[in-house]
Amino acid sequence: MNHVIIGTGPAGVVAAETLRKRSPDADITLIGGEAERPYSRMAIPYHLIGKVDEGGTHLRTAPDHFDALRIELLQQRVDSIDADGKALALDNGSRLGFDKLLLATGSRPTRPPIPGMDLPGVVNCWTLADTRQIIAGANVGDEVVLMGAGFIGCIILEALALRGVKLTVVEMENRMVPRMMDEKSGGLLKRWCENKGVRVLTSTRVNGVSSDAGKLTVELEGQEPLKVSLVICATGVKANTDLASGVLEINHGILVNERLQTSHPDIYAAGDVAEGKDFSTGGYSVQAIQPTAVEHCALAAINMAGGKDALHRGSINMNVLDTMGLISASFGLWQGVDGGGAATLDAADRYRYINLQFAEDVLVGANTLGMTQHIGVLRGLIQSRTRLGRWKHKLMADPTRVMEAYLAQHIP
Repeated sequence: MNHVIIGTGPAGVVAAETLRKRSPDADITLIGGEAERPYSRMAIPYHLIGKVDEGGTHLRTAPDHFDALRIELLQQRVDSIDADGKALALDNGSRLGFDKLLLATGSRPTRPPIPGMDLPGVVNCWTLADTRQIIAGANVGDEVVLMGAGFIGCIILEALALRGVKLTVVEMENRMVPRMMDEKSGGLLKRWCENKGVRVLTSTRVNGVSSDAGKLTVELEGQEPLKVSLVICATGVKANTDLASGVLEINHGILVNERLQTSHPDIYAAGDVAEGKDFSTGGYSVQAIQPTAVEHCALAAINMAGGKDALHRGSINMNVLDTMGLISASFGLWQGVDGGGAATLDAADRYRYINLQFAEDVLVGANTLGMTQHIGVLRGLIQSRTRLGRWKHKLMADPTRVMEAYLAQHIP
């Protein structure tokens, strides 16, 4: 059996290792398009602040790790997939056959269609190559603009601040992390960052970037232009579905069933590129978070190796973020459901916030700030679809009692 995996991020590596455990005699090839050993994007901020060197970002640090597992690591770009012929065309002109193929191609950063985004000095923070540019151009006292205060932007934000740059964050929405935090919690996070010395401009658009004498000028809507050394763009990501175009069924991502199979039975997809079942809605969505990617790829690998019971029941939308020491989290349907109920505790002076969302007496979503002790319990209540009964009314009065509610419903 010849297994091929495209994508060398955490999901692809987990898939390859799972396949080796399940198929000791199979041929396994792991293909990545970057001239780097498999690494974790989540480790890039730690590299930016000097906590780890480039080697510390590698997913597996032993130099012979993949050789020891007889996993061929191929640093090559894939040009196209021949689904009928079960082969890949590589950019060096060669072809590689497969019996089972897994697409773990992840996602890529997007840039808004504004003038100047292709200038030198405008970078993403997505690859190790990007990181090298940031390290060279964002040092103590340098003026830097970070476009985007979403999940990725907020991870980068702390690393930039710790590098000692004069940082301005520009976010077009009315709050920070708008896809995981409501207006109140996102506003509190903005205040927290400003108190830490970071300038945050929400409800602000970048109209253009220009270059003159080695400096970039960032034109802002309703604000004075900024002259900076570096512009870092963190305005969103898009699933890498190009290889599947015209070959597999695609919506926002590559559509997969509960076995992570695509519309071709011998081709699987997992992680950021896959549009799989959503636990909360019962529909399908792309969830570009690492826990979902790793879960997907482990299940896909088991099924590729002939497993029968590794079914994907749906991923819960879950985000946990540390921004300059303040932990925020969102779970499930954190924006609520039609006809549902909500309970909120807001202690803005202490940067504490919790919002619970109910459908009848079932907790379906939550949004928290500065309340880390509740994270595991909230996920458990949502994922178990626990009927809270009289405890719903107690939580409506005091949403911090979620641990008591959990224990009351789960321990006889």
